[in-house]
Amino acid sequence: MKTPLAVLLLATVLVSAPQAVRAEGCGGVTIAQMSWKSADLMAEVDRIILSEGYGCDARTVPGDTLPTFESMLTEGQPDVAPEMWINAVRERLDAAVDEGRLEVAAQSLSDSGVEGWWIPAFITEENPDIKTVRDALRRPDLFPSPDDPARGALHNCPPDWSCRISTANLFRAHAADEKGFDLINTDTPQALIDSVADAFANQRGWLGYYWAPTPLLGRYDMVRLDFEVPHNKIEWDTCTAVQDCAEPKPNAWPKSEVYTVVTGKFRRRGGDAYRYLASRSWSNRTVNGLMAWMEDNRATAEETARYFLESNEALWSSWVTQDAAERLKSFLANS
Repeated sequence: MKTPLAVLLLATVLVSAPQAVRAEGCGGVTIAQMSWKSADLMAEVDRIILSEGYGCDARTVPGDTLPTFESMLTEGQPDVAPEMWINAVRERLDAAVDEGRLEVAAQSLSDSGVEGWWIPAFITEENPDIKTVRDALRRPDLFPSPDDPARGALHNCPPDWSCRISTANLFRAHAADEKGFDLINTDTPQALIDSVADAFANQRGWLGYYWAPTPLLGRYDMVRLDFEVPHNKIEWDTCTAVQDCAEPKPNAWPKSEVYTVVTGKFRRRGGDAYRYLASRSWSNRTVNGLMAWMEDNRATAEETARYFLESNEALWSSWVTQDAAERLKSFLANS
């Protein structure tokens, strides 16, 4: 009986060894699941890939930008913030990286979070010379005002959004009124969305503020206009973003830097799992489309993450090791 028992024990060790090695190299991982859709979705993608591709004991925990940052900094938890908008904490983050407490991994949004003035792509297809704000303001006829079709319209943000102030100041900075435009202040976020939907339904021009990533820009093909000036932070802080600034000047919205941030402890023990997080990045176009699919199908973030993994193998397989890719494909095929 001794020999068969020894063989059986050896076989058991050999069969379980790959999973044990994978778990040892990653272990438990907590992932901040932020309160907005793009971050919620990325957290679910990370949870599935880390669990099924790398054998981690990965789970999501509720989070938000500042509370999550403070917790990672002081408590070392959660291990991962997949989509951290770091503009507001940049200096403290840099200091924490220097101290080894935190680590910046991949740029979550490869083209950053963006704001600005947008127009429908069908307008640029018919008028390829319109590439900038100045170009658009020369053509009020292409963006008719709902109040007076003889004038153009620039659609502004709802009350209490900071962009309401900055858009109004930039409207004045570009002398848009003198160029035949009215500033249309929307009452609610849904009213702003409805104005875009109505423009596309009627193939009518639309000009106004929006941002990415958002489901709306996954549903409607829009083009962001160039302000032709760099972002001037001093001008922005002292005038562009200040209610009723006396003499606003042309300016551009700042890009929001969006990165994956991990704790220093996870960076040091994460191995291939960390290397995945240092490689994983997707574009606003990809996220916009996924969020639109989520809304149209009334899907959860987990369901949308599965949809992404099933339909975008070429993208996610570039983030992971070959072994992890094979395990993920097996998981998707059998669950």
